[in-house]
Amino acid sequence: MILKDLKIVNFRNYRSLSLSFHPRVNIIYGENGQGKSNLLESIYVLGYTKSHRSVMEMALIKDEEAFAKITGTLQTNTVPKKMEIILNKEHKKLKIDEHLLKKISDYISNLDVIIFYPEDLDIVKGSPSTRRKFINTEISGLQNVYYNVLTDYNKLLKMRNEYLKQPYFDENYFSILTKYFIEKALLLYKMRNRFIERINEYVEPIYYHIMHMHDFRVFYKTEDVDFTDTYDLDILQKYYETIKQKERLQKKTLFGPHRDDLLFFLGNKDMNSYASQGQQRSAVLAFKLAEIELYKRYKGETPILLLDDVFSELDYMKRENLIDYISDHIQAIITTTDLTSIKEEVLKKAKLIQIENGKIIKQEEVI
Repeated sequence: MILKDLKIVNFRNYRSLSLSFHPRVNIIYGENGQGKSNLLESIYVLGYTKSHRSVMEMALIKDEEAFAKITGTLQTNTVPKKMEIILNKEHKKLKIDEHLLKKISDYISNLDVIIFYPEDLDIVKGSPSTRRKFINTEISGLQNVYYNVLTDYNKLLKMRNEYLKQPYFDENYFSILTKYFIEKALLLYKMRNRFIERINEYVEPIYYHIMHMHDFRVFYKTEDVDFTDTYDLDILQKYYETIKQKERLQKKTLFGPHRDDLLFFLGNKDMNSYASQGQQRSAVLAFKLAEIELYKRYKGETPILLLDDVFSELDYMKRENLIDYISDHIQAIITTTDLTSIKEEVLKKAKLIQIENGKIIKQEEVI
């Protein structure tokens, strides 16, 4: 999968921008605060319809403008594809090849994007809710059916929580509601657990390639009940029956995928507590590179890799290891403030794009 070109109107600090990309390495450089990260963000929004940052959608629209528009031409293994998203105060418009789509689930997973940015450190050291949001986003990109199941689950979770707050209580209704809720929960458990199992097939050798450290693993953690090997509906129904009174007292759903977590381990130690910041950041990077292998395996396409200021956090040897891993088989769009942090051999093969105040001031094509 290759992003051939990108057009932006009224997005963040960009009034208007039109840009073509090299099918392998593209390096966007400039001082801090000029719009390099915003450019990567626009590609992510084009693919996922929302930002990877925790921001309101209106913040994506340039000050005092009524709308923002992002358009990109995608080359897949089969045919070119034109994607477009328009954001305004009322709604989003999503188009593929000029056809307006009504469902987000029909749109996402057409442009496969993996992004790594400085705040990704929070995936390891942040809260469980940060990691749940992360895994939900990542699996939705790989399997759009996951997005639909997650949407249904969240609706049922909201209904269940609201009912637990009511003064009256119909046991039959609550039992039926809980059964539907558990069915969606089991689907999420299955897809999450399978996803992590597949990630672990790739992530350890990738982490070793970058860090030269063995035994990196990721674990999917559920609370209280270990049923991920059986996925048994009866087990869960019995468990929810045992905690029903406690849930009524606390007026909320106390167990389910909305309470689960990811654990990152190096050897026998939880990286949240025992790893250095560099080891934690490289753990997330290795996880995301492992996702690229899953995309290739299950979709037959290689996603586009967006690396936002990753080199400033890695020493020279680790930068070399990363570049060696990605430069030959992945379209990568990389931001940096310092071209000297990248070896000359890579620069000669990359398209260089200089950004200043939301404008392209220099482009150097690959010779």
